Formats: sequence, structure tokens, C-alpha cells
Amino acid sequence: MSGRNKSVLGEATQIKLASELARMGARLQVLESETSISRERLLRLYKEINGESPPKGMLPFSTDWFLTWQPNIHASLFLGSYKHLTGHCKLERAEALVRAYRLYLEQTKAFHLEDKLSITRAWILVRYVDSGMLGTTPCTECGGHFVTHRDDLNEHFVCGLCNVPSRAGKTRAKAEAA
Repeated sequence: MSGRNKSVLGEATQIKLASELARMGARLQVLESETSISRERLLRLYKEINGESPPKGMLPFSTDWFLTWQPNIHASLFLGSYKHLTGHCKLERAEALVRAYRLYLEQTKAFHLEDKLSITRAWILVRYVDSGMLGTTPCTECGGHFVTHRDDLNEHFVCGLCNVPSRAGKTRAKAEAA
């Protein structure tokens, strides 16, 4: 009897996780990877929650996106929370992903920043870190930990906050608004 209860509770936990990820806009591939629910049920769940089919197409695949100026700062903010939740709070990967992403969104909202990191990109970042493609390196000036390639020579690394690129913030939209 406890086996049946356990499977029902396990399924409920999986559905709750899939629902949270779908509300955050996660792509179907993320839901499939992080839960044991069938693709058909995930499609129905996604449609029920968001009122539309999930986006189609391939997931973004490039470690370089996480290393450009603004995305690096956002990815590093998210990854710091994620590492804390998995390391100190002992949360499982999927739960830590959801909680760290919520924290990331709270921080960007509090500082009136545009979210540069989607939940799907955050999930991809975690996979890159887990596979050893990306890691973090402390900035030699501020001490913050920032996302970097594992194979780069980062002995004298200075982050994008301490060494802001010359064209940072000089977008066409800001020029037109001024």
C-alpha cells in the first residue's frame, strides 16, 4: 500500500515541478528532462497552464552567449544562487533551478533590470556547468564569481562590472530615447 501512495505522491511532485517550470516559460525539452512525465501529458499540461502550445525549435546551444557582457552578469547572478541552494541547502537540481530562477527574477525586478536569462537558458547553464564546459572564476578586483570557460586562462580575470566595455549601455534604443 505504501508503494502506491509513494507513486501517487511522486507523480504529484513531478506534476507540480512541471507546472512551475511551464509557468516560468520553460521549453518542453526542459520539462521532459527534469520530470518523468510523458511528452503527451507535458504538452497538455503546458497548454492548460499557458493557453498555447510550447515554442518549437532547437534549444540555443552556445557557451559563448553566457560570456558576453550583460548575459554574463545575469548568468553569474543566477548561478551564485543556484550553487548556494545545491551546496548549502542540499536541494535537488530541479528544485534548486526553480528557486534560484525565482531569486534571479526578484533581483532583476528590485533593481529595475531587464531579465536577460530565461528559465531555459538557466537550465542550459546548469547543464554546461555540470558537464564541465563552464565554471566560475573570481574577479581579481571585486572578488565576485563570474561564469567563464573552464579551459580559459583566468589567472588575472576581471569581470564585466569592474571593467565595463566601452560601448556598454550605448544601444540604439537608448540613443533614440535620449
